[in-house]
Amino acid sequence: MKKEISSCLITGGTGSFGQALTTKLLEDKSWKKIIIFSRDELKQYEMREKFNNNERLRFFIGDIRDKQRLIYAFNNVNVVFHAAALKQVPSSEYNPTECIKTNIYGAENIIDAAINCHVKKIIALSTDKAAAPINLYGASKLVSDKLFAAANNITGNNKTIFSIVRYGNVLNSRGSVLPLFKKYIKEKKALPITDLDMTRFFITLTDGVNFVLKCLKRMKGGEIFIPKIPSFKIIDLAYAMNDKSKFNIIGVRPGEKIHEQLFTTSDNINIIEFKDFFIIKPAFSIRRINYHTTIFGEIGKKINQKIEYNSNNNNQKLSINEIKKKFKEIKII
Repeated sequence: MKKEISSCLITGGTGSFGQALTTKLLEDKSWKKIIIFSRDELKQYEMREKFNNNERLRFFIGDIRDKQRLIYAFNNVNVVFHAAALKQVPSSEYNPTECIKTNIYGAENIIDAAINCHVKKIIALSTDKAAAPINLYGASKLVSDKLFAAANNITGNNKTIFSIVRYGNVLNSRGSVLPLFKKYIKEKKALPITDLDMTRFFITLTDGVNFVLKCLKRMKGGEIFIPKIPSFKIIDLAYAMNDKSKFNIIGVRPGEKIHEQLFTTSDNINIIEFKDFFIIKPAFSIRRINYHTTIFGEIGKKINQKIEYNSNNNNQKLSINEIKKKFKEIKII
């Protein structure tokens, strides 16, 4: 595996996930070339400085909407980690065509470029908002997931395989609620709470990166990997950060759910459960693939009862003290 896979490209590579993934990849000497593909030259400059102009890093200015640029960038690349997306729910609702161009047409461009360039593996990052979506961001990522799963049926003889990783909010990443709460606490302002019952899944950057890299080795093509991850009530997160803060209940914003799902009962027919994760098998596939075992010897089982995996019924729901403990473990606060 290590001898075969030597070069990779990260779309949206200057983002929180891309930088954390880059840090991890640089620890593995078998990755000879790591390409950061993104639109922002300033963030690329800052990232180049952060990693001390590491000679194994390459920086490509480009947009996933531009297929020809992707084809050029994918030349001699073995693996693509697709993390680029328009992710903000309000922004996507206000700029729907831009969201579609990036999240859907961009995904299509990546698929075409990867097949054209004979990339071996493509793993795309999804979101819990893609399960039973009620906003455009979630809907666009659901379409993206479907595109990547179906791409395995059109690769022909070049052996390119596509898989998806879907998880919840990344704790302390750009755009997450934690930096916002930090700001309000520092300014001694009342924290904005959408709803007292609201819950969310979360995963740390480190755990997200490690899960993606494990799934890179597990992947067989077409499946969606879903980790078993903790969740918490937003109000409990606020109390864990500062139990003396005051709160303003601002109400659920357009496009928000009280509880997020990672899969619904409608997915059950295609769910395989493992000890630490789930797989959603592709609904349509021309390949006969055994998804019940992995390269690590993990054995999965089919779900026989109707269940929905959401942030409220999760058996890893954290208390206030458990959230505080998690903060200490990952040195956030």
